Amino acid sequence: MKVYQTNEIKNIALLGSAGSGKTTLAESMLFEAGIIKRRGTVEQKNTVSDYFPVEQEYGYSVFSTVFHVEWNNKKLNIIDCPGSDDFVGGAITALNVTDQAVILINGQYGPEVGTQNAFRYTDKLNKPVIFLINQLDREHCDFDSLLANMKEIYGDKCVPVQYPIATGPGFNAVIDVLLMKKYSWNPEGGAPTIEDIPAEEMDKAKEMHAALVEAAAANDDTLMEKFFESESLTEDEMREGIRKGLVTRSIFPVFCVCAGKDMGVRRLMEFLGNVVPFVSEMPKLHNTRGEEISPDTAGPTSIYFFKTGMEPHIGEVSYFKVMSGTLKAGADLQNADRGSKERIAQIYACAGANRIAVDEMHAGDIGCTVKLKDVKTGNTLNDKDTDNRFDFIKYPNPKYSRAVKAINEAETEKMMAALTKMRQEDPTWVVEQSKELRQIIVRGQGEFHLRTLKWRMENNEKIKIEYIEPKIPYRETITKAARADYRHKKQSGGAGQFGEVHMIVEPYADGMPAPTVFKFGGQEYRINVKNQEVVDLEWGGKLVFINSVVGGAIDARFMPAILKGVMERMERGPLTGSYARDVRVIVYDGKMHPVDSNELSFMLAARNAFSAAFREAGPKVLEPIYDLEVYVPADYMGDVMSDLQGRRALIMGMDSEAGYQKLSAKIPLKELSNYSIALSSITGGRASFTTKFASYELVPNEIQQQLIQQHEAETKEEE
Repeated sequence: MKVYQTNEIKNIALLGSAGSGKTTLAESMLFEAGIIKRRGTVEQKNTVSDYFPVEQEYGYSVFSTVFHVEWNNKKLNIIDCPGSDDFVGGAITALNVTDQAVILINGQYGPEVGTQNAFRYTDKLNKPVIFLINQLDREHCDFDSLLANMKEIYGDKCVPVQYPIATGPGFNAVIDVLLMKKYSWNPEGGAPTIEDIPAEEMDKAKEMHAALVEAAAANDDTLMEKFFESESLTEDEMREGIRKGLVTRSIFPVFCVCAGKDMGVRRLMEFLGNVVPFVSEMPKLHNTRGEEISPDTAGPTSIYFFKTGMEPHIGEVSYFKVMSGTLKAGADLQNADRGSKERIAQIYACAGANRIAVDEMHAGDIGCTVKLKDVKTGNTLNDKDTDNRFDFIKYPNPKYSRAVKAINEAETEKMMAALTKMRQEDPTWVVEQSKELRQIIVRGQGEFHLRTLKWRMENNEKIKIEYIEPKIPYRETITKAARADYRHKKQSGGAGQFGEVHMIVEPYADGMPAPTVFKFGGQEYRINVKNQEVVDLEWGGKLVFINSVVGGAIDARFMPAILKGVMERMERGPLTGSYARDVRVIVYDGKMHPVDSNELSFMLAARNAFSAAFREAGPKVLEPIYDLEVYVPADYMGDVMSDLQGRRALIMGMDSEAGYQKLSAKIPLKELSNYSIALSSITGGRASFTTKFASYELVPNEIQQQLIQQHEAETKEEE
């Protein structure tokens, strides 16, 4: 295989809703380029992209698939991404390491929720977009109304390069208004017949050609001057204008294909090879120090690993992008993230489950390797005297959580190892062994995302698991000051145990003045701060611990034990066993015994005094509140709002975005537990949402009582 230079490489992501035909398009592209001799189908489970058992089980993509085609002396690296929002990690990864997005639109349905999500990600990452209307042979496809809908959503930047003469089962021809030719196909597709435009289509073709010329000219001052003079551009000038417009996202060319019949695919590949920007023409990436890294073949070698695949009989397949320099087979490189040395024994051009060995790859190229010792997704390997690291891929927050446990507890460790391995393949899976909740929590992008994990665990790893509702990480705090004391006394022969602690607790907020005086039951307690310790709690909030003991009532050497006793109760709050936060504790008096007092005695006395004072201090339970953004078609807005109000959500605002309504709300985490399932049910899968932790807020009184009663019942059971 030829070694391609940086200015001969183009990296492209295939995006779109589930069912838009990305995998089928990939098959046709591979077939047209001669990589495969026969096109497979999703139904027959023999495609290059969907080759994992779980994908064949469910019938659509779960992982992104990397492949390449050689076309007109160019190398097109293409990543076919899953369409389901549950597997958005593959699409986000692909967009970050490619330079061009091709977004497929199902000709029957037009822009769907997956289309909107894909476009939103391209906007965030400032990536060029080509829209590809697929399945033009379907019964209910209406190109004109679909194009009008796209312009309404994405604006006049949507400019057709082609339009179909007819849609539906008889689709077999398009007018290409860039080349001003008619392309038609036999029933088996493949190579088109190219003819002059028929007279009856000429007026429409000229009108759309003029719009394309104007859109191309708008991206270059020289071209614009020529357009004003002659109202036309040559094909090469139009290509140049479109290329510049792609880079600046000022034009979204629209193409037509029927990927299932291999109609229009060859012309699309010509455009990708001739017009889409090269790696060298795109904005430069930066390393973690903020330094711009150019895809310079002559520069120092740095490669970034963006994906790990686990394949039977092979193990880990590690996918990388050459960020700079030239990577040669047998190279010895340094792992900037892990400090280890690594030899890249072989490098391959990717073709789904197949790999083609190559001797070297230049800056901007994408490839894979196998049998690495210590490389994980997100690692950077460098040549000597180079210290680049990259951290440019940002994944969305999880939307769906479940506690997971092995049916056979003896397999828990094996299950954790498998979960860690799977997370290398899909970083949007988050696995946490929660000390607070005493559960293993798996977080993902949706119910189907976690169902897929369960299928793989049970079918691939042979470990039976079950999901249960995760506990909510509540917090406890107080709303007023209170006082308590506790004497711990125990005599069992020989030296006994004795410790007495008097303390005051009060709510704490940053910037509060030092305490001076308290009144309880008509008695005044004056505070003389001897020393203060501020503990930043790992679960959020603070504990401020003040020693105000005078006259030597408690020796200073027992203060650490008293603080430890308070911290033990902060870790398992008196109300629900949840973490407590934002409390100031003042130890102002106590007693000790010259023989029987020790650290344990004062720790136990402090723990009980704190519990008693906490319960008298207007204790409240706090619950995690999340910011929620729902993207929903306008006709479902009422149902979605009604459902949210039933979930104790507070609607913060509404806005329109790219043809969808954006609903902003604040919602308790407890109410988000099954929200992805409910939203899909309400909208027929046409809505999506994002969440982000916002704050802790007081739970309603009736829910607080339920939580306290539930904790008391569980505590009795444990006893």
